Amino acid sequence: MEAKAPILITGVGKRIGFALAKHFLKQGYPVIGTYRTTHQQLEELAGAQLIAVDFYQQSSVDELIDHIRQEYSSLRAVIHNASDWLPESCDHAPTEVFSRMMQIHAGVPYQINLALADLLKNNDGISDIIHITDYVSEKGSSKHIAYAASKAALSNLTLSFSSLLAPQVKVNAIAPSLIMFNPHDDEAYRRKALDKSLLKITPGTQEVVLAVEYLLQSQYMTGRILSLDGGRPLR
Repeated sequence: MEAKAPILITGVGKRIGFALAKHFLKQGYPVIGTYRTTHQQLEELAGAQLIAVDFYQQSSVDELIDHIRQEYSSLRAVIHNASDWLPESCDHAPTEVFSRMMQIHAGVPYQINLALADLLKNNDGISDIIHITDYVSEKGSSKHIAYAASKAALSNLTLSFSSLLAPQVKVNAIAPSLIMFNPHDDEAYRRKALDKSLLKITPGTQEVVLAVEYLLQSQYMTGRILSLDGGRPLR
């Protein structure tokens, strides 16, 4: 059986990124996963090449790109999941908040997509880039203005890269809203959050895994944004 080309997933330390890494390891794919903070559950990703990367440091981004280009000749997919969620009320100055959000959500995917495009095109068969954006990229957010703007920029990169890299590489995005709660979320917050969607559930990370699988298997979808929001825009 011919070996499968690797999948690069950014932000595999927890939640969606961790679930995706675990899924593709079970599918027999070589997984390259980046993480910023060490989490104990990373031990469950045995077999993956895990790389500590600080996407706020340009030298760290450059080292990641150089490493992948030296170690691999092709890629099956790049999934941009790494994220941060700085509000305007945090301790950083507004210029710093905006710079950080644009760097991690738009600047890093932009650089990686350009630098690894030839590895994606070297794959035997069609390849994929998937951007994990956010429901707020269309709606905006009064408490996370820079975050929402940076996710909107990532959504727009989907359009440009789908045109640039076709037909060898499909480029799509997934825009989730509330997928799962954090352990510290109280009951009042949970009830209020659930009421914002028509379906009134948190589907869990498997919903995103299934959406990623759909995009990878599709032969005729590129430049599109797949919404996983439980019908929030209809509320």
